[in-house]
Amino acid sequence: MKTLKPLFDKNQAWAARVTQESPDFFANLSAQQSPEILWIGCSDSRVPANQIVDMEPGQLFVHRNIANQVIQSDLNCLSVVEYAVNILKIKHIIICGHYGCGGVQAAYDNIQNGLVAYWLAHIRDIYLKHQTKLTTFSKEDQLAKLYELNVIEQVYNLCRTPVIQKAWQRDQTLSIHGWIYSLHTGLITDLSVCVTHENELEQEYSSAIETCYQSESKC
Repeated sequence: MKTLKPLFDKNQAWAARVTQESPDFFANLSAQQSPEILWIGCSDSRVPANQIVDMEPGQLFVHRNIANQVIQSDLNCLSVVEYAVNILKIKHIIICGHYGCGGVQAAYDNIQNGLVAYWLAHIRDIYLKHQTKLTTFSKEDQLAKLYELNVIEQVYNLCRTPVIQKAWQRDQTLSIHGWIYSLHTGLITDLSVCVTHENELEQEYSSAIETCYQSESKC
């Protein structure tokens, strides 16, 4: 408590400032949340979801983990997705990675470092899957491509989960998007993968992979 007192001071100052600027802010915020977007992003402290898309609290439902992964055995992530889709009835899910992601780089370098190595093994598999094409690029470009490929692969993984498949089967409006964020510019790039129905998945996935290899990364 004593060592973290500055955080309490900042919280009080923030709450007072927000109340002064918008007296009804907290009254409205305490009502039932009704966001239309689920954001699945990286835990990296430099990529705050609401801030980089300039959205207020309550407008974005957020799940974050190391390297923005969607893993079929991760009950945490899948529970968030299920709640967002079935209860909140969100209309969009954005998987947003970022250039300079330490998790992706560790997987690329094949660093074995405790439990996180098991988590990053999924990204290592992505690298090995695309290794033949990736090795035609410089190391810097390989990493840039891998940051992007990781997002595209996670979109694919998410689209294949039972929650998303069932939502589409009952004609629920739901779009899955793949984006990437640049720490150097503060800008987001659409990775040209947007799936709105299971019938689109394979074509969108293949097209996004091809675009990834052909386009210049915007690190």
